Amino acid sequence: MQPVISISQLTKTYASGLQALKQVDLDIRRGEIFALLGPNGAGKTTLIGIVCGIVRATSGSVHVDGHDIVRDYRAARALIGLVPQELHTDMFETVWGTVRFSRGLFGRPPDAARLEEVLRALSLWDKRNDRIMALSGGMKRRVLIAKALAHDPQVLFLDEPTAGVDVELRRDMWALVRRLRERGVTVILTTHYIEEAEEMADRIGVINKGELIVVEEKSVLMRKLGRKQLTLHLLEPMQAIPPSLAAWPLTLNAQGSELEYSFDAHEEHAGVPALLRELDRLGIAFKDLQTRQSSLEDIFVSLVSGRR
Repeated sequence: MQPVISISQLTKTYASGLQALKQVDLDIRRGEIFALLGPNGAGKTTLIGIVCGIVRATSGSVHVDGHDIVRDYRAARALIGLVPQELHTDMFETVWGTVRFSRGLFGRPPDAARLEEVLRALSLWDKRNDRIMALSGGMKRRVLIAKALAHDPQVLFLDEPTAGVDVELRRDMWALVRRLRERGVTVILTTHYIEEAEEMADRIGVINKGELIVVEEKSVLMRKLGRKQLTLHLLEPMQAIPPSLAAWPLTLNAQGSELEYSFDAHEEHAGVPALLRELDRLGIAFKDLQTRQSSLEDIFVSLVSGRR
């Protein structure tokens, strides 16, 4: 299947000399939720800006559903909805007026029933006649989402959509994202809430210093790069790790009362049983044990820190 977004050899160098993007290649599948993660200044917003026609690339190409974003800008942009980080819209306009205008801006015919559906999905229907300047920050964020959805885009970009918003909006947002995917809409999001990406995304991309350093299915990424951690709560504290345990990368924590072993998940069967047998041979008893799988946040931090 042809990707809905195809990015090839994309670079962006600003007048200051800052190279924001470096030879980025990325295909986004139709109907997927793709999470783009990276620290501040990594190039996430620049990449989104180029795809949406807001920022001009230095070199490379972007196609949206087969349309070149430069040569066929109008057709490509009509397929895209964008929820930016910044809260900017006409503060003197009503909610209904600004959403209706956004739909017409992309040449879509009036459809009051569709706009009502969008506003109700975002808990904005009761605010439809309110001026935007009178709304709370969370409600203004909802208006931005409604504007992005007003023309029924096939692709929706969410650039840090839940940064600084209330829990209720975040819950509504992700429920809406799931419904959009069910309708075939492709969703690309950037977020600092890594647990949201871990819960929502089908695939994960990590960008750092303008380079796309990994793109992988979420489950595969966590299986490849994830580690497990075994913590043994010892019956008696240890002063030092015995030399016969040198084969395992162990650390003592909690004043010697916890023995911690970190290992690759696929090596679990080879390492853990042998460790437990050696502890038994040495007479080292433990009262409890627990394991923890690396989270997406752990993986993200390890990937980015390794590229500094």
